[in-house]
Amino acid sequence: MSDLTSTFKEAMSRFATGVTIVTTKDGETVHGLTASAFCSLSLEPPLVLVCVARTIRSHDMIARAGNFAVNILNATQRPLGERFAGLIPDVEDRFEGLTYTSAVTGAPILPDVLAWVDCRVWAAYDGGDHTIFVGEVLAAGVNDPLQAPLLYFHRHWAELGLPGEEGN
Repeated sequence: MSDLTSTFKEAMSRFATGVTIVTTKDGETVHGLTASAFCSLSLEPPLVLVCVARTIRSHDMIARAGNFAVNILNATQRPLGERFAGLIPDVEDRFEGLTYTSAVTGAPILPDVLAWVDCRVWAAYDGGDHTIFVGEVLAAGVNDPLQAPLLYFHRHWAELGLPGEEGN
């Protein structure tokens, strides 16, 4: 790994991000991955983007299926984030034992997430070793009550208190 690559990775680790699980449904197959490369892009039309490594299974499934949902995790859902990141040994089917719903596209929407968006792939762009999938939001939801988000910072999982809580 070059010095620039190492320094770049270290610099990017200093940017705190929310943690999401991006899911897709391709035929009867569902799949998901933990991702932090997600953001809103446009209000009119409502668009979001996710960046997915070209080397992982989810990439080809999203490209083929033309859909994805983004599930925004709360601070209590770290085990779910670890599971979909492939950090729990011997878990082949990341959805095993989980209940989920779906909205328009059929991509899984996980229970108790802070919020979710269900998208049809609107565009895909080359992003080096990733593809930038732009999704047109077809449906969205917010779960109440508001909970603290799960964050990722400096290669560690973290929590953020809610506004108005002591110390914030």
